[in-house]
Amino acid sequence: MITAKGTKGTKDTKGASAPHRAWLLCVLCFLCGLCAGRSEAQPGGFAMPDPKQMAGIPRPVTDLPDGSVSVRLIRGQLSNNIADHPVELHAGSKVTTVTTDGNGRAEFKGLAPGTAVKFTADVDGEHLESQEFPAPGRGGIRLMLVATDSTKKNAAPVAAIAGTLSIGEQSRFVLQPREESVDAFYLLDIANDQTVPVNPPAPFAFDLPSDAVGAAIMEGSSPQASVKGTRVSVQGPFAPGHTFVQVASSLPALDGSIEITQKLPANLAQLAVIVKKTGETTLKSPQLKEQREMPADGEVFIAGTGGPVTAGQPIQIIVDGVPHHSQAPRRTALALAIGVVVIGTWFASRPTGDASAAAAERARLIARREKLFNELTRLERDHRAGRTDERRHAARREELVASLEAIYNALDTHEPGPDAAGGAGAAA
Repeated sequence: MITAKGTKGTKDTKGASAPHRAWLLCVLCFLCGLCAGRSEAQPGGFAMPDPKQMAGIPRPVTDLPDGSVSVRLIRGQLSNNIADHPVELHAGSKVTTVTTDGNGRAEFKGLAPGTAVKFTADVDGEHLESQEFPAPGRGGIRLMLVATDSTKKNAAPVAAIAGTLSIGEQSRFVLQPREESVDAFYLLDIANDQTVPVNPPAPFAFDLPSDAVGAAIMEGSSPQASVKGTRVSVQGPFAPGHTFVQVASSLPALDGSIEITQKLPANLAQLAVIVKKTGETTLKSPQLKEQREMPADGEVFIAGTGGPVTAGQPIQIIVDGVPHHSQAPRRTALALAIGVVVIGTWFASRPTGDASAAAAERARLIARREKLFNELTRLERDHRAGRTDERRHAARREELVASLEAIYNALDTHEPGPDAAGGAGAAA
């Protein structure tokens, strides 16, 4: 299960259960075909990423056979391959062992698509373990297991310097519509292009939308990240390379639409938004230059890309067509109830001398009550006979009951007239 790390220990993330991990992995596989990946060594002299930060994280690729996983075993740095060492595949109760080649790679082939797998190795008494993830159906997975380099344990720590950070091109906003809500995943790649640790001039923190619920840091994120309420913070200093932060939350969409306005504390290299298409789902943003629909593992995704976004500039994302129940029956019943109460209150406040008008209004309310009772009886009879569907029956029944309650409230505001006993008897 994907877990969420808050400011006080570890808890399950409402929007990031085990099925969501598989779904996110499918999305990442899809992204490999959508956007060109970057090499580990960046042009222009950028620093190499810290292998420990990438250890155990599955990376979908298209240069491996379908249903295969390549595990690279290293010690400390990418140049220190560990050859001729066993790596274990755990799939349920079954364990398969493959020995690494001269490049430190152990390749597992022919895995059943969707099977939950995990890879482990023990190096010099240190247990290394990957995340658990579903075996790919198309393409393959590469991941690294990184052992500690004992020769560097006593090396003096490098002092952090003041500097700026950026949010790299591998960052994504991934949105999954559900029933009257949207699960929002922020996959952020915080890049430090220096060769030493960096402390930004201001804390790296940002606020999720105010109506976000269940916000949490997902497993696989840097331990420097935390969330409190809707406030996401990443504690410095930031090591050279990349710090990965994945945030999950849920946004309400009772009327079938959400609008996200998000500011980030650093420059975003490229805006990329992925939305799982459910029915008539659409994606809109003035900052997206291109979007298209693409299938992946039996699902359809809307992929939108835009240009860079400067720090503090609002990112606007609108998703329409989220599955939801119509609010019209509830609003109609509420309007009728308010109308009846207002009319009843007005008649109750009229001078007591106008007894004939009050009696006439009471008679009208009683007649209306009888009509609604009859309609409710017919509705229940049709429902038992299977002549109405569940949603239409529930909505109309709610409307009728609300109207009857309002009429009873209005009748209570009138002095019982001579016909009160007769009206009550008729109702019974």
